[in-house]
Amino acid sequence: MRRLRTTADVQDASDDPLVRWAAQALSSGGAAWEHNGAVAVHAPALTRRRRLVLSGPAEGVASLLAAHGRGVELRPLMERPLALEVMSVMPTPWVEDKPFGWMDRAGALDLPEQACWLTTPAGVEPLLREANPDSWAWPGEKGVRRWAGVHVDGDLVATAAEAWSSADVGFMMGVAVHPSHTGRGLGRLVCQFVTSSLLSLYGTCALFVENYNAPAIALYRKLGFAYRDVTTLLPAG
Repeated sequence: MRRLRTTADVQDASDDPLVRWAAQALSSGGAAWEHNGAVAVHAPALTRRRRLVLSGPAEGVASLLAAHGRGVELRPLMERPLALEVMSVMPTPWVEDKPFGWMDRAGALDLPEQACWLTTPAGVEPLLREANPDSWAWPGEKGVRRWAGVHVDGDLVATAAEAWSSADVGFMMGVAVHPSHTGRGLGRLVCQFVTSSLLSLYGTCALFVENYNAPAIALYRKLGFAYRDVTTLLPAG
């Protein structure tokens, strides 16, 4: 089992955007390892969770999970088909916690003129409370860097954030459209603006999405994102 000490080490060991995104933790108390082609990154605080992000061949992932996957409130995170395979070969039982979706894309995307980065997040919190109270990103939260928005008649009616971006994976969260302005393409507009901006900075853009949120998944697919089922595991008992 080999220790990966820098973000560059993780990037050399894995081309999976999920792992490369987690590598940002190495600058804030995290750690990473490689074993038999698999990579694990321990992220003490990433999108509100203490995570162990894993990717690679199931045998190597199982070894990394056995060595580093236990701890108070630690959430091992990996692609769901891999998790099911890993659970079947682990010497001690694990159970699935909560599946959800990871979406990412690379390349370039046209930057729409009707959205912009906000000079202040004023208005974002009321909009989130009205349109997306379960948002994972909020103004002032650690890791949330900036907010984009669309205004109609001077009012902020759609927003999305750059939050928890890594060295080469920009991350979008906090998408919301005011209920009185849905069905007008404003969600797609603000998401296209953030995606385009992050692609130009990082080369890859990614996001989390609830796996049951079919309209959001469809919107992101139209913007070129590919969907992957991911899940977290917990020790049984």
